[in-house]
Amino acid sequence: MTIRLRIKEILEERGKSNYWLSQQLGMCYRNYHNIVTNKTSAIRFDTMERLCEILEIPVAELFEEIDDPIDTEP
Repeated sequence: MTIRLRIKEILEERGKSNYWLSQQLGMCYRNYHNIVTNKTSAIRFDTMERLCEILEIPVAELFEEIDDPIDTEP
């Protein structure tokens, strides 16, 4: 199981852009991009709180569980 952030999907649902959210967060683009594209292994609690506040969602909506691909090699 892998846990991933749903930021892209939430932005699409709300009709908002990556640029809009990065400006709202006041975060450097590199860090913002790594979070949105799930290329980070950690996210700070204060960043999660800000995301939820800005996007007006509960924390649970920020994440989703996905199944890891099963290794089929012998």
